[in-house]
Amino acid sequence: MASNDETTTGLPRSKANRKWLDALRGKTIRFTFHEGPTKGTSYDHAFRDDGTVTWHDAAVPKRGEPNAKPGGQNGKTKEPPTEYGSFQVADDVYVVSYLSKSGYTLTLALNFETDELFGFASNHEKWYPVRGVFEVVS
Repeated sequence: MASNDETTTGLPRSKANRKWLDALRGKTIRFTFHEGPTKGTSYDHAFRDDGTVTWHDAAVPKRGEPNAKPGGQNGKTKEPPTEYGSFQVADDVYVVSYLSKSGYTLTLALNFETDELFGFASNHEKWYPVRGVFEVVS
C-alpha cells in the first residue's frame, strides 16, 4: 500500500499547486483553427472566474458592435456556460478541455511561447484532430 506521500504507483505525490486553476480563468482567448472540422474559423472563448467557459464565432459581431443584427445571434453562444478544466503541463504549455452541452468535447494544448494550439474535438460518434493558433484577446 502506498504511503500518504506516494501515489498508488509508488511515485511521489506532487504538492497541490493551485496556479493551474487560474491559468486561463478571467481571460478571453481566440482559437483560430487551420485543421479539423472548423478549419478556417475563429472562436472567442471566455474562461470565466466561476470555472465555466462560453464561446462564440469571432466573425459574428456581438450586439452593440458595428454590423450587429438586431435580434440575431451576434456572437452569442448557442449553449449555456460549460465547466472546463485546465492544467499547466510544461513551461508555457497548458491543456484545456470541456464537454459542451451538445455533446462535443474539445481538448487543446496551448503553447504560450509559439501561440500554437493542438488538440482533439470529439463526440460519441466522431473524433477529429485539430490544429491552429490562438491569441489572448483580453
